[in-house]
Amino acid sequence: MKRLLFLTLITAFAFSSHAQYTTPNTGITWNLTELVANAPQIISYSDGIYTLSQNLTIAATDSFVINENATIKIDPDVQIFVEGNFTADANEVLITATNITAPYNTIRFEENSSGFIRNTTIDYGKGIRVATGNFEMQNSSMSYHVSGTTGSGTLNFSAGKPIINNSRFTFNAVPAFSSGANQVAAPVFTNNYLEGNNTANANRPQINMSATGNDTIKIIGNIIKGNRELILTGGISVTSFFGDPIKVLIENNTITDNRYGITIGGGNAVGYIRGNLIEDNNTQNLPNLGGSGISINATGTNTMNLIASQNQIRRNLWGITMIGTAKINLGNDNPELGDLNGGGNVFSENQNTGQTYALFNNTALPILAMNNCWTEGVSPTAQSVENVISHQVDNPALGLVTFMPFSDCLLGTTAFENRKISFYPNPNSGLISIEMNENADAEIFNLSGQMLSKFELKSGTNRIAFEFPQGIYLMKTTTASGQFTDKVIRQ
Repeated sequence: MKRLLFLTLITAFAFSSHAQYTTPNTGITWNLTELVANAPQIISYSDGIYTLSQNLTIAATDSFVINENATIKIDPDVQIFVEGNFTADANEVLITATNITAPYNTIRFEENSSGFIRNTTIDYGKGIRVATGNFEMQNSSMSYHVSGTTGSGTLNFSAGKPIINNSRFTFNAVPAFSSGANQVAAPVFTNNYLEGNNTANANRPQINMSATGNDTIKIIGNIIKGNRELILTGGISVTSFFGDPIKVLIENNTITDNRYGITIGGGNAVGYIRGNLIEDNNTQNLPNLGGSGISINATGTNTMNLIASQNQIRRNLWGITMIGTAKINLGNDNPELGDLNGGGNVFSENQNTGQTYALFNNTALPILAMNNCWTEGVSPTAQSVENVISHQVDNPALGLVTFMPFSDCLLGTTAFENRKISFYPNPNSGLISIEMNENADAEIFNLSGQMLSKFELKSGTNRIAFEFPQGIYLMKTTTASGQFTDKVIRQ
């Protein structure tokens, strides 16, 4: 039956400097063509471009679907409210500002709404506020957003478990992802590329999350690259300011060139930090103010139970810093002492003021830190490991770090077996040997997050032609027992 189109189905009333138009709340699904036909005052079409000039609300029982390739430009300060459903799912959708120097307002997904965004570029606005857990973004991008009135992130979350996967967030004035200090949300961030966010250079990280409640925030397989000129921008922060629970899985990320790598704050924090490549997070270069590869901070009596393993932590001002009453398990092979953890963390050249600090235990609590590589590239002694750890031996008021047994840090030795992979030479001149003790899939990425090559590795020695221009690349290797990310240099 042909749908009747009546302008009287759309309500208009004054809202700020713009009229507010609301779909009729009758369970109808609208597309762009139908919206233009119903409401030409708010949206027009000319020369292949849709222009939204007034605020738009998708009512609670209605849906707005963009299911064909389209370019949508939004006038300054115009806002979209989604109370029902919003879907953008075509091969190529662009949502941008009519005038890139005058951003449109926030796109708001209200409580009980739903959203699905795929293959969509969303630029030059004031971000997206997500107050629903029924939200998913796939293979999309957001760039050049500025601070809005309803949140402090390009994507701001306040509920549930939204999913953000395989998307790009670059050069936004605010963090890529955030949630309010008094809000509880546990998003899933997987395989995204973040670069140069927080161009305002405020004291914020690129991922700036607060309490998660009883759900687990999952930050997996992302590349989080800073801009070394933005000296106040951190990598990842998950912090609870009011004692609400934090549950984290931070795994297989590459975090480089930020003020710091990862920080967890709040006594009621549990979870895993594993398999991350955390390098050169030292942009501010002030050791009293930051620069840790991993920093854990808590106050008062707490139930903190964080487990860190298989991380590679290099050339930060500090490797790992523990503050207040923070607790972490960096490696434990004695079940009577707590959770078993194979360790396997690698530390190298985490230095400031002429001293190397792989681990600084600035708490009165003991730390289990067995089976780690504390001085990469050499065969360590107990004394050489002691030299890069600050704890009770250096100050009786501090807790003792149990670091023995420790790993021989020479690649290819049996003590380094838990990495599952070694490769040489590095740097290379176009040919690299990769030794595996199990089969694997490998992917090569450039530092912009583009996958350049994908191939299989067999158990044993694999000789691979590395035919790329000179530069630094990332090799992500996935085995049955884990995923590893390594830096490969082509000279």
